[in-house]
Amino acid sequence: MAASCSVMCCKEECDSDKAVIVRFSNGSVQNAEKLDLTMYKSVDVKNPRKKTRRTVVAESQRLSYVGQNFGTGALKCNSLCNYYVGVLNKQTRQMELHSAQIFNMQPVIPGENAVIDDKDTTQTYREKVDALIEAFGTNKQKKALNSRRLNKVDSNVLQQVVMKAANTVIDKKGLDALHQEIAETEAHGDYGLHIPPCNADADTPENVYPLDEILTPVDFSALEEAGSKMASLSTEELQKMKEGKGLLCVAKHLENLPSDDEARKKIACCAFYLSLLLKLSTQKSINRKFGMEEGCPRIVQNKLSRTFTVETFNNGRVQNMVSASMRIKLASYCLVLLLHMGDMTADLTLLHRDIGMSEARIIEVAKSLGLTMPKPRRGKNLEPSLQDEHKQVSLILPLVKYNLFGERQKRKKMN
Repeated sequence: MAASCSVMCCKEECDSDKAVIVRFSNGSVQNAEKLDLTMYKSVDVKNPRKKTRRTVVAESQRLSYVGQNFGTGALKCNSLCNYYVGVLNKQTRQMELHSAQIFNMQPVIPGENAVIDDKDTTQTYREKVDALIEAFGTNKQKKALNSRRLNKVDSNVLQQVVMKAANTVIDKKGLDALHQEIAETEAHGDYGLHIPPCNADADTPENVYPLDEILTPVDFSALEEAGSKMASLSTEELQKMKEGKGLLCVAKHLENLPSDDEARKKIACCAFYLSLLLKLSTQKSINRKFGMEEGCPRIVQNKLSRTFTVETFNNGRVQNMVSASMRIKLASYCLVLLLHMGDMTADLTLLHRDIGMSEARIIEVAKSLGLTMPKPRRGKNLEPSLQDEHKQVSLILPLVKYNLFGERQKRKKMN
C-alpha cells in the first residue's frame, strides 16, 4: 500500500521568492539540464512599479532566450491568475505549495538589435516621452497618447486648408467688404461678437437692433399665454418680485403697462422673455426643465439653449453651459430688449443689479452697442437723491463710436 501524503500551504511570499515557470515560444526543450538559467531583478527597489520587474535569461549552445514579466512581451496571465508549484518532500511526505509566475522565453538572434536607427538621435523631448509612455505608461496614459496621435493634424495640410478657405472668402465678399467688417468689429471692441444683429444704416432707432431678430412673430405667439399671466399680476405679487433678486427691470415695466391692447401684449411678452434671460444669466448650466415652472414654451426654451449656451461633454453626457462670454451676450440682448420696452431708453443701474454684473462691465456693453450715455454730474454740494441717480442710456442716431481701449485708466507713474 502506498504511503499517504499531506499538503502544506506556505506563508505569503514576496515577489523575489516566487517560483519561476518558463515556456519557450518557438518549441519545447528536450534537455533542460543543458540550459544555463539566470534571473535578473530591477535595482530600483524604491519604485513600487519597478521593484517587481524580473528578467530571466536562458543560454544554450545554439541560442539565447530572454523572458520578462514587464513590457510588451510579458504574459498577461500573471496579473489575471495565481499560479502555484507543488514541491514534495520525500522524507516528510509533505507537499509544499509555492506561488509562481510564468515567463515567456523568446530567442535572441545575435546582431538583430545592433543597428541603431538614426531617428533615435534626432528625437525631440515630446517623442521621447511618448516612447516611454508607450512602453511603461499606464492604460490611461496610453489611451491619451493614442487619442492625441489620432487628433494630430499636419501643419502643412492645415495651412493649405486655411489658405484655400481665405481665398474663397476673399473671392466671394471682396477686400472692401472684409475691411469694413473688420473696422466694425474693432469699433465694438471685445463685445462685437456678442451683440444682437445690427443695422447701422437704419433710418429709425427702432430698426437699428430689430426686435424681430430677438423675438420672432412665432416666438410672440408662443409667449402670449405666459405674457398674459405676467400682465395680470397683482400689486402684492409685483412687490414680492421687486423684493426678490434679479427682476427689478421686469417689475418696473409691469407697473407701467400701456393701456393699448397690442402694446400691452407686446410689453408683457417682452417682460416674460426678459425674466428668462435674467434668470439664465445667474445659472451655470441648464437642463430641459429650465423655465417649465414659469410656463416657458418648448420653442422658446430651445431658442434660449441654442443661442445663449455652449454644449460641453461631462461624464458622457451633453450639458448646456452658460460661459462668461455668453453672459456678456445675455447682457447685450437684455439691454436691447429694455430699449424696445422703454422707448429706446434703458436703466443701466437696474440691469447691472439684476444680471449680477459689475457696473463698469455693463457700461462697456452699452458702449459696444453705440448707445448715448449722459455725462455724470459732479460736485460735492449735490443732493443725495441726485448723487444716487440711476444711469440711463438711449439709442440715438447716429450711433456713438467709443474708443474703448483709449478710455481705460492707466496706472500712474511713480515720481
